Amino acid sequence: MRMRATDYYTPDDVLMHPRHREMFPVLASLIQQLRECDSVETGVEFQRDLLTRLLDVEKDRREFKRAAERIRRGKTPQPGAPEPRSGRSLTDEATWRFEHDVCERLARQLRSVGDALAWRVFGFHRPFILALSRNDPPGPMHGKTGLQAELNEIERAYKEDGHFALLHDLTNCLRIGDITVWDEVNPPRTEEVKTNPKNRRGAQIRRINQARSAVLEGGPLPGKNASNHLHDLDIPLRTHMDLLRTASDQAAADGIHATALPGARILSVVDQHACARLGFSPDYFDEQLEEKFTAALHSAGIGGGRLENNIHATSLDSTARDPLRVPWANYPLDPMLCARIISDYVIVSVETSGPLLARLLQATGLDARWTRPPSRDDLRPREVIMEIHQQEELRAVMLPGGLKMTPGWTLQMARSELDRYLIELLQPGAWAAGIKHLLAARRVGRPWPHFRNEHEIWC
Repeated sequence: MRMRATDYYTPDDVLMHPRHREMFPVLASLIQQLRECDSVETGVEFQRDLLTRLLDVEKDRREFKRAAERIRRGKTPQPGAPEPRSGRSLTDEATWRFEHDVCERLARQLRSVGDALAWRVFGFHRPFILALSRNDPPGPMHGKTGLQAELNEIERAYKEDGHFALLHDLTNCLRIGDITVWDEVNPPRTEEVKTNPKNRRGAQIRRINQARSAVLEGGPLPGKNASNHLHDLDIPLRTHMDLLRTASDQAAADGIHATALPGARILSVVDQHACARLGFSPDYFDEQLEEKFTAALHSAGIGGGRLENNIHATSLDSTARDPLRVPWANYPLDPMLCARIISDYVIVSVETSGPLLARLLQATGLDARWTRPPSRDDLRPREVIMEIHQQEELRAVMLPGGLKMTPGWTLQMARSELDRYLIELLQPGAWAAGIKHLLAARRVGRPWPHFRNEHEIWC
């Protein structure tokens, strides 16, 4: 029987691990360094630094896994294995699996900074991310066949042409192609790099071309379903980032802060360092969280307690998991706070009531209905949770027998759109306007909407 993560460590064990605690200031420094990049040269240096750190973590991760497998077979760890720093028994397989899992999390944290680099060099133009993320997630880079060829091409682009080339494996959000090159004249060029150019895979090239066509020419997004397409909402993005900053400052003082947000939502922020500084016991922490959370629910008109129609989005252990999320390093917050959120020392959650959210949209003139049955389970990918219908009264047709047929359009909302409304703190007016824009387009298929001016929102 194989052990599970919960069998040999807790979330607090991870947060207190020396490797995890040491990564936090590194992340803050990297985020600050990224924001100061103002040239191809500084971008190249930043990418090299980030790559070195990620490869070091992934090398240790692989070696911890090897050691755990050897101990499981009754052997000793391999010579040169990195030393566990948890203080646990070196003869216990669980010790080495714990170290492996810590490194897995650290690698994701570093990749989230790589995601922030990707958003920045693409000018915060979300369509590029939406198009290039449509593939399986990348595996570990350390030991990857072909990595050196990719690095050689990146260096060649810089030294010979003066161009910046981004290594996709440094990110979680760029999953199609190996590198993207900027020449300051033409649109970004995504390429596949192989040690032997004759071994290029046709399927990968097609996906690269599909992604480029989707962004630049309005073609379908990569994949088998040609109904997936980008949709320019042609309206500006508006958010409540100011309220996130205020709530984070309050949590830094009080440990826990929860408040109602416009748009049938509540925002809660938990600052682990502040809770420790204030001496919160586990029982007192639970009491404070319940008290403040319930008060915020009532203030938002949602009611007390976590109801079966409530839906939430959280930062907790979510970094570099969903390629569609804006990385926390790009939120307009202090780099230190961004690093604390990435590291789970600060936890941000936004919650809403599905039926109440539908009523909010109804108040804007939309025929919205919450369709998800009451449940405490997490949302599933592509699960339809709301339908928004628009009839075309001007095209109503009378049928025999006195019946009237009224054509219309129905927009089905799934998890990714609601997640964005919650965790990106969209202003309800901008969100509703975007939905109306989609309905007015009367285009059959699955639209992936994006707002204008995102470069004004993210760092």
